[in-house]
Amino acid sequence: FGSSSFVVLPKNNSSSDVMGDSAVWGAMKPFVTGSISGMFATCCIQPIDMVKVRIQLAAGSGKAEGPITVASNMLKNEGLGAMYKGLSAGLTRQVVYTGARLGLFDKFTELSKDPSGKPSGFGTKALCALSAGGLAAIMGNPADLALIQMQADGMLPPAERRGYTNVLTAFQGILATEGAAGLFAGWLPTSTRAMALNFGMLAFNAQAKEVLQGVGVSGAPLTFGASAIAGFFASFFSLPFDFVKTQMQKQKKDPVTGEWQYKSSMECVTKTLAEGGPLRFYAGFPTYYVRIAPHAMITLIAQDQVKKFWKANGM
Repeated sequence: FGSSSFVVLPKNNSSSDVMGDSAVWGAMKPFVTGSISGMFATCCIQPIDMVKVRIQLAAGSGKAEGPITVASNMLKNEGLGAMYKGLSAGLTRQVVYTGARLGLFDKFTELSKDPSGKPSGFGTKALCALSAGGLAAIMGNPADLALIQMQADGMLPPAERRGYTNVLTAFQGILATEGAAGLFAGWLPTSTRAMALNFGMLAFNAQAKEVLQGVGVSGAPLTFGASAIAGFFASFFSLPFDFVKTQMQKQKKDPVTGEWQYKSSMECVTKTLAEGGPLRFYAGFPTYYVRIAPHAMITLIAQDQVKKFWKANGM
């Protein structure tokens, strides 16, 4: 992620000058930056995310399997391609969700700045992060739902598998069976989880940067240190919500009764507590941390580098 990763174009590049002066580009830039950062991180982390989802689905059925067991079984039974199943949905989700949450956070923090130039307090950063996460998650729910269903497909009996090959066929299948409202199944736990993750990731990243700068840290150590702190808190705060979201989005109606396993997020929470206690919500935490923390770190580091690229090229 060093500066040598990018080619700096000459300052007299007319297209860059036009874009730099464009009000439309200025409004779009935070969202484009977020989308690029999220897509890059997802390409790196997708196999770990796949294992994490399988662990959570097994835990939801009362089974306990470790990441090594899950990964080896997937490779043995489904091949290497299974690790990247749902990548098209994952990238679509990053374009919408991460682009929106990082873009909205930048916009909200800019609007909330003190006129005197004094840095915003942690409470203001937290509110900006929570708001950006919740709104972005609702926008990205269709792609997130498609991703979960594609990742869960291999665990279903052959006769019950949906057979989605990419995000478009997933959308078509959901629309055909559940209607337009089906694309927003699980939107409440999804947005709640996103608010918790954004609170840990963005609010703590911004606050950590201020604290580290205050003790003389700068450059790459500043970016890496702040993103590492953000990655831990993002994992800690969001996993229980992620567990509920996964259970809600992977479920199918009972073929006999036509009823859902969980009628609401709260029912999912109460049943899970009754069956496995509070620690059930932290099933797969090591894998989740290994997935979330690096993804958060890569996203935040990539975001800094993309911002430097825009600036260096007058954009």
